[in-house]
Amino acid sequence: MRYVIAVLAIAGIAVSSLALAERYAAPVEPIEIVNSSWNCAYVNQSPYAEVRGIPMAALSIAAYALLAVLALLRRRALTVYFAGIGLAYLLYVTSIQGQILRMWCVYGVSSLVLMTLITFAAFGALIFERAPVGTNL
Repeated sequence: MRYVIAVLAIAGIAVSSLALAERYAAPVEPIEIVNSSWNCAYVNQSPYAEVRGIPMAALSIAAYALLAVLALLRRRALTVYFAGIGLAYLLYVTSIQGQILRMWCVYGVSSLVLMTLITFAAFGALIFERAPVGTNL
């Protein structure tokens, strides 16, 4: 299961890297909304796209890298803990997209799906995989 989590985390790094690249490739001028509810450039230019000056996509890259390392090191409890935090935060960010911005970004929604899968896989590993003898989860 740890390899599944690592592969999903690598996919999350790829998605977040694409979002970060689009953030800096986006035009400086505000994006006009044209009869579509999917516009990553608009979402990336919103004030909700960063935390204390750090782009959300960069934070996501770091989070996915941490999850991959924890999973490969078989740190099941920590993987569940940080995946849960990541999932809760992505649910919050996704609710901002839907309720405040009324605009969706395919990268954000993809990241939410990946983090949900990682969280379920981490819980599965914690519950169903046997820990080596003499170790704490």
